[in-house]
Amino acid sequence: MASSSSYSLSCNSPCAACKFLRRKCMPDCVFAPYFPPEEPHKFANVHKIFGASNVSKLLNEVLPHQREDAVNSLAYEAEARIKDPVYGCVGAISVLQRQVLRLQKELDATNADLLRYAGASCNRGTGRGSHHGQNSGLYSFSSPWSSTHDPYGN
Repeated sequence: MASSSSYSLSCNSPCAACKFLRRKCMPDCVFAPYFPPEEPHKFANVHKIFGASNVSKLLNEVLPHQREDAVNSLAYEAEARIKDPVYGCVGAISVLQRQVLRLQKELDATNADLLRYAGASCNRGTGRGSHHGQNSGLYSFSSPWSSTHDPYGN
């Protein structure tokens, strides 16, 4: 991450924010390190959703070492909000949660199939059941979302 003064002095082209706002990019431009001229869509999306003034205020309030993460979060949320104006990134999170639940169910079914297969092969070979309480070696996955509780009603 370059400092804003070194960015503006070393580059002749204004940052994407100043170019979009049609203003001169000053050496102390708060946007310059985070909105390079080759990424004009990044600032355009952030400006459309949050507004340049709000982003400027936020960047000035955030500690310098946290600004890049803040801008990346704003850019991600802005892009998600443009794609899905109602839910934004919460919609993407909900889709991923449903996918985790679906994959958990698939894993549970596969583990059950493995148990049936392992039990059938053990019964054929020894005439007894499985390994009397020994770990069957199946994989387990602990999901933060219970398969019986879906907070989104799906």
